[in-house]
Amino acid sequence: MKALIVDDERIARKELRRLLASHPEIEIVGEARTGEEALALINRKVPDVLFLDIHMPGLSGFDLLQELDDVPQVIFTTAYDNHALKAFDAGALDYLVKPVVPKRLAAAVTKLHPLTTPGRLNQVFVKDNERCWLIPVSDIFLLESEGNYTRLYFGKDRPLIPRSLSALHERLDPAIFFRAGRKHIVNLAYVDGVQEGVGAGLHIRLKGGLTVEMSRRQSVLFREALSL
Repeated sequence: MKALIVDDERIARKELRRLLASHPEIEIVGEARTGEEALALINRKVPDVLFLDIHMPGLSGFDLLQELDDVPQVIFTTAYDNHALKAFDAGALDYLVKPVVPKRLAAAVTKLHPLTTPGRLNQVFVKDNERCWLIPVSDIFLLESEGNYTRLYFGKDRPLIPRSLSALHERLDPAIFFRAGRKHIVNLAYVDGVQEGVGAGLHIRLKGGLTVEMSRRQSVLFREALSL
């Protein structure tokens, strides 16, 4: 599993690299001193996990995540404990306070998920005013187009992100997500039922009660996608 260490303190980077030597499943593919350096390295190295400081010159750790389309798994490493709640709200796997204790690092490493298909969008970082989320894409049950923006539906939250529905559709697993029409993409795992609509079109009923109307053409494709 490829890891990138992002921290403006050289001593902290060196110590974390030393501790991670005890975890052969983790391959450190690079280090970054700033969020800007990290952006360039992430695009080149495509790491599976970030060991990420929060307070850095320029982009903070949270700012960095907001710049990414596809967010790796995140374990925060910081000298401050007052951002822990925000970090976990954002979906971080763990939050390690410096100096990092080997036992806590080992516990954090065990939380890492298996690798997924390259090129697919696996999780997204979303910031809506003061709230932040790091969302596994599998938790999103509906994506709804609003011009050049897309509203994500997960849990009880409905944040709006500056990405078009078409751009997101290209990165989603077609075995899981179905383009129901110009405005909607549905997660097939959350389909609770299907009803006949007007003109041979279908209405998809999602768990939780939301209903999405499909055109006749998309209804045909939907039947084909779910047929044995």
